[in-house]
Amino acid sequence: MTTTYAVLSEGLEKRYGDVHALRGLDLAVAEGTVCGVLGPNGAGKSTAVRVLTTLTVPDGGSARVAGHDVVREADAVREAIGVTGQNASVDGELTGRQNLRLFARLLGLRGGTGRTRADALLERFELTGAADRPARTYSGGMRRRLDLAASLLTRPGVLFLDEPTTGLDPYSRNQIWAAVRELAARGTTVLLTTQYLEEADRLADDIVLIDRGRAAHRGTPAELKALIGNYAEVVVAHESALVPAAGVLDRLTGAEPALDRERRTVGAVATDASLTLPRVVRELDAAGVPVLDASLRPPTLDEVFLRLTDRGDVRTSPPAKETAA
Repeated sequence: MTTTYAVLSEGLEKRYGDVHALRGLDLAVAEGTVCGVLGPNGAGKSTAVRVLTTLTVPDGGSARVAGHDVVREADAVREAIGVTGQNASVDGELTGRQNLRLFARLLGLRGGTGRTRADALLERFELTGAADRPARTYSGGMRRRLDLAASLLTRPGVLFLDEPTTGLDPYSRNQIWAAVRELAARGTTVLLTTQYLEEADRLADDIVLIDRGRAAHRGTPAELKALIGNYAEVVVAHESALVPAAGVLDRLTGAEPALDRERRTVGAVATDASLTLPRVVRELDAAGVPVLDASLRPPTLDEVFLRLTDRGDVRTSPPAKETAA
């Protein structure tokens, strides 16, 4: 079965003076999927979005979005996409309804068509009650929803979301996530850049990890987690037991353990797939380590991110899949 790509780039290059933002970036986003683009600050995520949305011309390589070349057919690309950037683009002095109707006119939706589309989006994003208030009175989450609504006025085939939930409270973030899921279910291709690893884990069909301007790793969330193995973590009874526990995990996993003295935890990536939780518990007991809890679970995307980008020790600790006290 032939895959059709809504976003396809090969060898993208971009420099800003001495800064080499993109160093041969390759991307391939299948139609109707959500692709999460992750990476540390300065990795090139936002530069990639600017190139793919025709806001910046690449210095080398090529890219096609919705079947159109981003340089030679920039106007056609703009007609086919929607963009929600890191900062809301709405006018605070206009009401929510006025903002959407203004964007509709700018996008060529005239008369009743633009008004009907604007009103439908206000209802879809639960903004009808505030539609006639100035946007400056909206909460951060409401402004982001209004911004997302504006990017959907023309029903784009490809939607770029550049860190759409930064700074939002959990309720507002969940509302944006629900909107993204709905769009994907209706066939819209979504390219999502985010600093929230949980966001990518929940929404993305595929993930591209960009590091130093290149696509360093790619795959489904499950495939990326499988790259680093399970995560073993131990909670000890007192701080003096941290070092002995670290010694046990070091020997069992072959990886350097991460110690958290405040939480009294020791964790390490277990690259040996045969390692079991009972064995971990037995070895700790044999070493005389007083243990309050032990777990062996799949890694989170946060742990994958830190390990694959060499950004320090893994220290996150969500609820374990398998535990033994």
